[in-house]
Amino acid sequence: MPRKDRRLRRTSRPPVRTPAGSEGSPKVSLAPSPPGKGKSRLFDSSTVGSASEAADFITNILESSTEYSVIAKDLEGKILLWNEGARRLYGYEPDEVVGKANSSILHIPEDVRTGVPQQILQAALEQHKWEGTIAQRRKNGNQFPARVVITPRCDLAGKPMGFLLMSKDISDEIQLTQYARSLIEASLDPLVTISPEGKVTDVNEATVKVTGVPREKLVGTDFANYFTEPEKAREGYQRVFSKGFVTDYPLTIRHVHGQLTDVLYNASVYKDAQGRVLGVFAAARDVTALKRTEAELAEQRARELERLAELERFQKLTVGRELKMIELKKEIEELKRRTPEGERLP
Repeated sequence: MPRKDRRLRRTSRPPVRTPAGSEGSPKVSLAPSPPGKGKSRLFDSSTVGSASEAADFITNILESSTEYSVIAKDLEGKILLWNEGARRLYGYEPDEVVGKANSSILHIPEDVRTGVPQQILQAALEQHKWEGTIAQRRKNGNQFPARVVITPRCDLAGKPMGFLLMSKDISDEIQLTQYARSLIEASLDPLVTISPEGKVTDVNEATVKVTGVPREKLVGTDFANYFTEPEKAREGYQRVFSKGFVTDYPLTIRHVHGQLTDVLYNASVYKDAQGRVLGVFAAARDVTALKRTEAELAEQRARELERLAELERFQKLTVGRELKMIELKKEIEELKRRTPEGERLP
């Protein structure tokens, strides 16, 4: 059984205009256009010379794009171009959709019923671009989250003639994000990320509880605002940016209702794949109970020392009295010895 041709499907080649008096295939203009007179060149003259070669060149590029779905459609949403990435992502063969199907088949039924596809296309026309994350639907009915970018396609006069849709399945990204979020939320200690400008970019539920401020109101605000000593808090995260980390940095968090929580912060910078510093990740260990225990132990120790001092004073007083009694007895015995027995008082 012959294998299906899965190459990029085009409805037609663009018309080629040959100037009067010229011969053979027309050459694509490769030199940059003068300012204000058209667009700059798109191809290297060593690679592309004719309109036919340009079409083949673009086809090859689109065929090579297997990680991203690239779909062209007209103003009504009819699919005109379907690359290999689209086939892999949505499961439809080019022959099933090109020139036959509307792009609404890629949307989940709920969105189709509420007119979401039309709203997105209208927004793309009005804003010259639409970008977002929406639910998409495969041929087998499976749904998945996709990051989608839609831009209008225009003719030489700038009049819209259709749309170019690029999309990518981000299920794995969302799963990783959810996994990371679950790890963050599993921590009982307040966790926070801070931008180079000192703004809160993310927090966990423990931070919400210790500050009394909802997550959506924490994000975007100044990190230092939630401490009894804002300048010291500011100095702390600035030290992380300059040195790369801090350990056991003492601060006191102030709850919106006035409750104070003593913490020790351990923080370090986090970076992107290129090593650029993106911000600070900080974890706070609540030491309020520890400090309370330490204060109680210190108080108990002070009481014990005071009691010991009292005992020592009493002991000195007692010993002093005993010594005096011994001396007094000695004096009495000495007097008895010196006084004749007949002269002693009865």
